[in-house]
Amino acid sequence: MTRLSDLKPQHFVWDCKDRIATIRLDRPDRKNPLTFDSYAELRDTFRALVYAEDVDVVVFASNGGNFCSGGDVHEIIGPLVAMDMKGLLDFTRMTGDLVKAMIGCGKPIIAAVDGICVGAGAIIAMASDLRLATPEAKCAFLFTRVGLAGCDMGACAMLPRIIGQGRAAELLYTGRSMSADEGERWGFWNSLHVSDALEEAARNLAERLAAGPTFAHGITKTQLNQEWNMGLEQAIEAEAQAQAICMQTGDFERAYHAFVAKQKPVFEGK
Repeated sequence: MTRLSDLKPQHFVWDCKDRIATIRLDRPDRKNPLTFDSYAELRDTFRALVYAEDVDVVVFASNGGNFCSGGDVHEIIGPLVAMDMKGLLDFTRMTGDLVKAMIGCGKPIIAAVDGICVGAGAIIAMASDLRLATPEAKCAFLFTRVGLAGCDMGACAMLPRIIGQGRAAELLYTGRSMSADEGERWGFWNSLHVSDALEEAARNLAERLAAGPTFAHGITKTQLNQEWNMGLEQAIEAEAQAQAICMQTGDFERAYHAFVAKQKPVFEGK
């Protein structure tokens, strides 16, 4: 197992308190664009979270009133124009690996989105398990606006499952901004909060998850993602096996004894 509470990343801000890690992209003067290096470091961090014994929940927060403006025009898009096919495919696979790492990290991820959330920033929000936003949040999958397809980093697979095929198709074809009200109505945002209350709401939700049966939360995350590719009978069997595993944990026994004693269970994540 690994300890990540004292992680010192070079390309984003990391803070860990009470088993809740908070990530912020650290270029607020430019609305927090991603670079080759920040993509790679984020991917590696989420991969390492699988083995982290001191982190139970991740909050991916905004910084300076914005979440993420996507790939940096000068540091990513400019160099991409000059790359050969191998270099381009290496890059697009790396960006997809960030989403895979987020899905596979075993920890619930909460996106707390204020302001600009576009391109790869919208993908990071999409790949999170829960999404909170402010009324000022502007989310756009704007790949077609730079001459690319809307099928980036899993968007054509994941976005329709969240908001429906027709709505996803409109956003991915047009690249237009989805307003916060639309996003909440369509189920993309779990809830909206004024800017001053956004991080408190995300923290409260993270604390609630961290106080729960965190081993079981990891199982829930796995099943939510793996069952996309299962038929109903396969899913029911997979959940039977998953639940039987959870029934062997101390948290299940602790919950039983607490219920009998008419007390609130104190979970330990094992």
